[in-house]
Amino acid sequence: MKKFILSVAALMCSVTLFAQSEIVSTFNEAVTAAKGKNYSEALDLFNKVIDEGIDSEDATVQGLVTKSKSLVSTCYQSMGTAAAAAGNYDEALANLQKAAETAELYDNARALAKAKQTIANVYQAQGADAFNAGDYATAIEVFSKGYEANPRNTDMALNLAESYFKSDRYQEGMAICADIEKLPEAKYAEAIAEAQAKMSLYTNNEVAKLQMANDYDGIIAMAEQLDNEALAKKIALQAYLGKKDYNKVIELAEAAAAVQPNDEERSDVYYLLGMAYNAKGNAPEKTIEAMKKVTAGDKVAVAQKAIADLSQNK
Repeated sequence: MKKFILSVAALMCSVTLFAQSEIVSTFNEAVTAAKGKNYSEALDLFNKVIDEGIDSEDATVQGLVTKSKSLVSTCYQSMGTAAAAAGNYDEALANLQKAAETAELYDNARALAKAKQTIANVYQAQGADAFNAGDYATAIEVFSKGYEANPRNTDMALNLAESYFKSDRYQEGMAICADIEKLPEAKYAEAIAEAQAKMSLYTNNEVAKLQMANDYDGIIAMAEQLDNEALAKKIALQAYLGKKDYNKVIELAEAAAAVQPNDEERSDVYYLLGMAYNAKGNAPEKTIEAMKKVTAGDKVAVAQKAIADLSQNK
């Protein structure tokens, strides 16, 4: 009986070693196929390693299963990248989505991030023709998918925002720019500055449309929806000045100036404050005080002239 037990143990050991040898062989074949860019063959073999070794308690086999899980995503990533380089965007996206799915399935955060970044780059390239041709509806459709994959691709995000603005979808364009504003300034300073410039430009365009319709309440309502506090407070002041609600301008101006991002924007706020005091006509010293704080931007010369005129009349 003792000899029988030993022979069974030896047989089990032999079976285990054979299974290990088979999986090692399959893994090596997969690696060779991958190096030769035979990715479809490599995928079949890596998946075979995973399927046959997943329940093994052998450390060597488990190591190969782990490596195979990583390399499955790598194969799909390589296939997607090659297809994208050849301009085969649909094929590229199909493979890159598989790369992302398998990376997520096997808890490979690094591979998942890489797949999503490449997906975004493909959508960026795919949407460029539509954007450059002024087909903003198509550009929005394509860029939105890329933005979802990687919102930190700021070149594409800015093009998406521009597409929204050009399509009279102001709030959606502002939302994209607001998200860019929230990115780390040290790394994304240039993109943030461009987003802020777009926000200012297209907000001014919207304000101009409402001003032409004398819809100052509409401007104030629009300001209340903006995420950018500095811009919101500034255009609200402009609207109250347009409504000739000078007391409201005076009430809100200092708080508006305090949140402006630079001297030029603060100067614009103090110019509005000076205009409000001047319109009331009973506080020239307050007008002068406000105009003296206009130190940057295109209102400086006008402010200095107002100071000179009011000083002569004192």
